[in-house]
Amino acid sequence: MNQANPICLIAESGSDIDARTAARLGITIVPMHVAFDGETLDDGAFPVRRIVDDHRATGRVPTTSGCTPEDFARAFDALHAARPDAHLLYLAYSAVTTCSYQSAVLAAQGRDYVTMLDTRQVSAGQCAVVTAVAELMQRQPGLSLAQVLDEARDRIDRVRMCFMPDNLQFLRAGGRVSNAAAMGARILSLHPCIELQAGRLVATRKYRGKMQKLAHTLITDYSRQYDLEKDCLWLVCTIDLADAVRQAAEAAARECGFQQVRWVEAGGVITTHGGPGAFGLAGFARK
Repeated sequence: MNQANPICLIAESGSDIDARTAARLGITIVPMHVAFDGETLDDGAFPVRRIVDDHRATGRVPTTSGCTPEDFARAFDALHAARPDAHLLYLAYSAVTTCSYQSAVLAAQGRDYVTMLDTRQVSAGQCAVVTAVAELMQRQPGLSLAQVLDEARDRIDRVRMCFMPDNLQFLRAGGRVSNAAAMGARILSLHPCIELQAGRLVATRKYRGKMQKLAHTLITDYSRQYDLEKDCLWLVCTIDLADAVRQAAEAAARECGFQQVRWVEAGGVITTHGGPGAFGLAGFARK
């Protein structure tokens, strides 16, 4: 946690903030959960490779669930014990997609040192908001809670995120698309672009072709559509994204004028839904 600022940030593991970044910025990560045939594990407590291997062996995908009230109560109590003078600010994974936010509401009862905001984002979108706020707090440790909340709300309003699965097999296995749709997309090399809109995952358009080409196209289209700020672009991927796709994405970011690229490696929750080889991006629309 950031000892210089009396505000401690909290997010779920579904934000895909890696452990090193969380430690550097003083962000507490509360685990979401992934269940394999009755065995429920904390997101981040097992190799993501297991999800892909299990699907190949069984044709099934695990199920995911949000943080429980007990998960948040433990985190709140541990932080309060370590920093009784600190206020806890929870910047939540999209509340319409999981029970996590409601779990935190229940856990916060009787704890007047907890405040929460719904980022209306997942994965790289949430990561962008939380890390941007944390870095601001490090640069300006004298910010009040009201000022930090204003800054967080501004970033929540301006953050934009989309992603593109390599194929629809994981979505089919999880019952989110039909077998016919998955087969058709594979035959035609169709890839849906899925955006976060008002906290919901919405398929907004379809791209056709190989991921290497589409990564370049997606970054170019999306950054122009939303006039993204050029200081930083967050690129998110699931396991097994090809190096050629990474290189194409970084080249596109440079061509679009982004000064910095940060890769976000998806954990168990996002991989369960997107499957291997998925790619996406997040950034902030200009004010």
